[in-house]
Amino acid sequence: MKDSRPNHESAAYRIAFEDRDFLLSEPMRGVRFMLEYAKPESELKAWGIRSTIVVYGSARVPSPERAEQLLRDARTPEERQLAERRAKQAAWYEEARAFGRIVSERGGALAPTEDGQRDNVIATGGGPGLMEAANRGAQEAGAPSIGFNISLPQEPHPNPYSTPELTFRFHYFAIRKMHLAMRANGLAIFPGGFGTFDEAFEILNLRNTNKASRLPIVFVGRDYWNEVVNFRALADHGMISAGDLELFDIADTAEEAWDCMTRLGLKRGNPPLGPAGTGMSASEDS
Repeated sequence: MKDSRPNHESAAYRIAFEDRDFLLSEPMRGVRFMLEYAKPESELKAWGIRSTIVVYGSARVPSPERAEQLLRDARTPEERQLAERRAKQAAWYEEARAFGRIVSERGGALAPTEDGQRDNVIATGGGPGLMEAANRGAQEAGAPSIGFNISLPQEPHPNPYSTPELTFRFHYFAIRKMHLAMRANGLAIFPGGFGTFDEAFEILNLRNTNKASRLPIVFVGRDYWNEVVNFRALADHGMISAGDLELFDIADTAEEAWDCMTRLGLKRGNPPLGPAGTGMSASEDS
């Protein structure tokens, strides 16, 4: 009788969902998008995470402990200069940490509704720096927090402060950004670089184009943001309308940022960015 082992051992014979080569192939990219959406969605629903406060900010800003270590380890004038700059920036870390704690204590993360829904849970990109600080503040308050990590060579590990069961890893920036946005009840933007700008201005654009309902957006670190972005100049040059400057506020401290969010209408309940997380309102998505 003819041997059927070659058939059994061929790639074609593998069950499709057990065939790693097939799942990682170019035609299956859409399926991988779907899986990166579906897995965190399932876990977040299981935890009753109805809404979040998203914290953006640089991965490079050190904790005070790390800043002290950098100063001790500096050997050259260049290293000393960098360490001194980072030591000054550590104040931003402490404000992001305080903000994570304040939001967790006052926003609803510690007080689920009768049907188990948690609101205004801290969510970050899950990396080090100011993301770590916000997750750390939430942990210190005894609240869950979310880390939406992205696979990057310079950030190989999640920070240790996001809740392990709510720490996710993504390959695709687009799906990660969708998850960051879709439950957002508010957005706190601490000092950062390209990644922070990318994420923050995407939400501002959703608001500007009315693809999202109003949500509190606060830039934290007045001197930094007024130096690196001339928002008024955008309006003066006619690139945005003067009214677009009302889409956000600027604060200096964690307490001020929380006050801005409550003044701008922060509340518990379903997030304003749409049930599908695409920036569509409920009427557009129906």
